[in-house]
Amino acid sequence: MKVSVVKNILAANDRIAQENRELFDRNGVFAINLMSSPGAGKTSLLEAMGRDLGQRLRIAVIEGDIQSTLDAERVAAAGLLAVQIETAGACHLDANMVRSSLNDLDLAALDLLVVENVGNLVCPAEFTVGEHRKAMLLSVTEGEDKPLKYPLMFQESQALLISKIDLLPYVRCDLEKLKAAARTVNPGIRIFAVSTYTGEGLGEWHNWLLEQVGHP
Repeated sequence: MKVSVVKNILAANDRIAQENRELFDRNGVFAINLMSSPGAGKTSLLEAMGRDLGQRLRIAVIEGDIQSTLDAERVAAAGLLAVQIETAGACHLDANMVRSSLNDLDLAALDLLVVENVGNLVCPAEFTVGEHRKAMLLSVTEGEDKPLKYPLMFQESQALLISKIDLLPYVRCDLEKLKAAARTVNPGIRIFAVSTYTGEGLGEWHNWLLEQVGHP
């Protein structure tokens, strides 16, 4: 019975996600589901995107948090349109939560919509929200073994940002082993090594985003 319930929940979510995807497509919006564990640097990445891409792309962020509007306030201060979802304990965003927030956005006035999912390395990967691409962050402080211990998010993501590389001299993390582990579970994953502190690697990530959105 438990398995049937889980299947029903995922099937219902997938139907709404498909409706979200169709809505994005009709309005010419490219959507990314951005995932990571807490503290990997999703919000800092979005702040950098606001500074560096805000004049080239019309970007909005759906900000998912268990509680508080702290990250949404940071994103808005970086010049991005932000809509807050507080999950009141849920460990991920689902398609219906995202659907409910779309009433607060003029999709026709956007190029890129980023769903900043709740900080969690497991649950968010199980629920599609209608995105065109899944991207995830993993900070070097989390260790090179995470792709092998928590493979689903790496398998589901089209892009991996290895964040906080400015800390590599101070932590036990072999960057090449981490990349190899990620490619073991997902050979086709695109990997970006970045630091929002120094700016290293962000240009390559931003160029990839422009390509995905179809911006010249």
